[in-house]
Amino acid sequence: MLLATPVSDRDHIRGSKAATMTVVKYGDYQCPRCQQAHGAMQSFCDRLAVIEPKLHASLRFVFRHFPVVPLHPFAQYAAEVAEAASAQGQFWAMHDYLFEHPLEQGNGALFAFANRLNLDVHRFEQEVAEHTYIARIQQDIASGIQSDVNGTPTFFINGQRHDGDSSPQGLWTAIKCANQ
Repeated sequence: MLLATPVSDRDHIRGSKAATMTVVKYGDYQCPRCQQAHGAMQSFCDRLAVIEPKLHASLRFVFRHFPVVPLHPFAQYAAEVAEAASAQGQFWAMHDYLFEHPLEQGNGALFAFANRLNLDVHRFEQEVAEHTYIARIQQDIASGIQSDVNGTPTFFINGQRHDGDSSPQGLWTAIKCANQ
């Protein structure tokens, strides 16, 4: 299966926009498998930077929202939180925080973290409360549906769906194969 919506400037991209290898992840901040995959990706990137720095430099990672609300009642809220942080230039910091600290609605620690990021917390809270970024999240969901994403996490490596192992070793193998 192919990625239906190409990566563009609207995406959340970690790494060089000119990278030759792209890993796209459709994820849900409340999904336990997504939390595991997030940890796996962090381990993978840390390992890759040490053992294959050229390959690491040629990779970019893209995150797209795919909240599975029937199973994860706060997933949409978490996606909106990430987008509100993104509007102030802090998507990746909030993204990592949301995966590393399971979210509960009204989580005071979340707003304390927003404050530590030096966000305009009033603006942040207002944008979350007003669902300012719901259309952006719905665009990610629509692109996932067009790409036959039916669960999370779902990875695409260079536009090809990766249905294999999402452990650090599984991702390493898939990326190495795609790089040949």
